[in-house]
Amino acid sequence: MVEALAKKRSHPKGMPVLFMTEMWERFSFYTMRAIFTLYMISPVERGGLGFSEWLTGQIYGAYVLFVYFTPFIGGIIADRVLGIKRSIMIGGIVMMIGHFLLAFRPLPFFFSALVCLVIGNGLFKPNISTMLGNLYKKVPERKDDGYNIFYMGINLGAFLSPLAATYLRTLHPLHGWHYAFGAAGIGMIFSLMIFFALQRLVKEGDIPKGAYKKMKEEKAFTETELKDHKNRMRALLVIFFIVIFFWMAFEQQGLTLTFWANQATNTALNAEFFQSINPMYILLFTFPVITFWGMLKKWGKEPTTAAKMVIGMLLTAVAFTILAIAALKGGNNGHVSILWLLAAYATITVGELTLSPMGLSLVSKLAPPGKLGMMMGGWFTASAVGGYLAGAIGGFFWSRMSHSSFFFIFIATSIVAALLLAAVLKWINPIIHKAEQESLAESL
Repeated sequence: MVEALAKKRSHPKGMPVLFMTEMWERFSFYTMRAIFTLYMISPVERGGLGFSEWLTGQIYGAYVLFVYFTPFIGGIIADRVLGIKRSIMIGGIVMMIGHFLLAFRPLPFFFSALVCLVIGNGLFKPNISTMLGNLYKKVPERKDDGYNIFYMGINLGAFLSPLAATYLRTLHPLHGWHYAFGAAGIGMIFSLMIFFALQRLVKEGDIPKGAYKKMKEEKAFTETELKDHKNRMRALLVIFFIVIFFWMAFEQQGLTLTFWANQATNTALNAEFFQSINPMYILLFTFPVITFWGMLKKWGKEPTTAAKMVIGMLLTAVAFTILAIAALKGGNNGHVSILWLLAAYATITVGELTLSPMGLSLVSKLAPPGKLGMMMGGWFTASAVGGYLAGAIGGFFWSRMSHSSFFFIFIATSIVAALLLAAVLKWINPIIHKAEQESLAESL
């Protein structure tokens, strides 16, 4: 009966609002990221900052670390102080200021902008993901699909942004960088306008100021419930540890894979153009992947959410295997076809679709009451650690070893992560199943 009722229910009406809000915010984020490392490493006479590869890698890694770590703090602030909606609004405004600061050349503006982007993202990013999960309280069985569709919004913005950045950067030999950074600020204006204008449609996803404190005062959890909450937290911590290895590999797209596209592929296209490839594949592959899981579910063979994440890690290893082979076939010292890079991007994209939106959905399912924002921030903290390691490893090793050897690092770490997660599936899967059943029972 529960399954029959669940099949009749559709996605909440507020989901398209968050889809569009996140799409424009990600347009801003990825427009900046598309040229971030290139701007730092380009000579001063070409409008760049003239930083070394090592310094560029360190700044990139630190930026990714903090931009994904602050959501942990932002989630706590939303849970206990500001509420979700206010956190999203304040974070969006601070991010907009940061993007516009990058439109000015002096270094103080550059570093001030990064601080604004880090703080703003910390308030915005975990809470819009949390709000989406809250919208699905009445239709929890659609949550995985909802996060997959939401992920399309992220990647629609990510697809358009490098194209815009490439065009604007080439308009002027010195100031084109700042035209692109300014466009990121305009994208953030669109994001805020949509959210402000249509906030009534997402009010069911909000947790207002002080709700966490009120819940603690009104509800006393039983010993069994507290034990269940601890198990959920432990399961999430295991997941967070595993996904560090994924983001460590995935974030090479903004660093060494950009260098690879620029140095080792036989194409005249601007290097930042290739950062559109991954989001383009997301747009192409999302619905086929959702359909594939739906078919397996109909046949009773759909993997659990955690098992899908194991598959995602293995596909990440395959992607870097493709790059390592390309390097051995000529990319170590010369140029190879861009088809190698396109094939690697296609593979890691399918891996991403089986891991990243599933992880967001999993956090929404497993986070104990009153700690959803904090645990969603924990997911981004894992991304932060992975992003920092991506910059640290890429900045140090890329120019010190052959490209093929460098890619083998991520083949090994991805396989190890997949094996570690596979080893604990028998423990994690029952915890996930219990949380899903409780959520579905509460919605009916």
